[in-house]
Amino acid sequence: MRLPPAPTPAVIDSRPEPAVERIEILEAFMDLPDVRRAAGKRHPMALCLALFTLAVTAGNRGFQAIGDWLKGYQSERMALFNPPKQRLPSYSTIRRVLLTLDYSQYSAALARFFGIKPLPGETLAVDGKVLRGSYQLETDNPDSPPHPAIMRVSAYLVERGLILEPYQVDRKTNEIKALPAFIEQLALKGVVIAFDAISTQKNLSADY
Repeated sequence: MRLPPAPTPAVIDSRPEPAVERIEILEAFMDLPDVRRAAGKRHPMALCLALFTLAVTAGNRGFQAIGDWLKGYQSERMALFNPPKQRLPSYSTIRRVLLTLDYSQYSAALARFFGIKPLPGETLAVDGKVLRGSYQLETDNPDSPPHPAIMRVSAYLVERGLILEPYQVDRKTNEIKALPAFIEQLALKGVVIAFDAISTQKNLSADY
């Protein structure tokens, strides 16, 4: 009587699994609250903000330009970010994310990502600027209601050529009234702050 062949012993692969590649620009926005409705949400907000940040850094201005940038080298970006269902967000999706975004939190996340912090003795040049192309005039766009341009107070670190986290100005106020709150938010000691003559108001000078 012939005996059955002995079973082949199972080979256990003891090699460690390959580590998942960390994408730091994604991690920078992971903790930001997403206030979008859950229904119909397809793309993580961190992915939308990462793509928006990279697109602007690459010199793209306006949502149409960002959309063209997303279409270029699409396969490389798909391989890098590995988005859900292998689909990158459109420029309309990124626009909707930006309309509900708390820009102070976004700017703080960017500042932490780049590690920007003024040192005693350095100079901050503070100025208010309107974001170019941030307004929406058309009223027949179902993806984006009309809205005025966004204004922010920014601080430029003169010695190192860096920009700190901007402070978004409320639509019902202006740069002059927003400046004291911005200075208080910075809470810096030993740093020289320079600003335009328009901000040398009597009440502001008395407080600071």
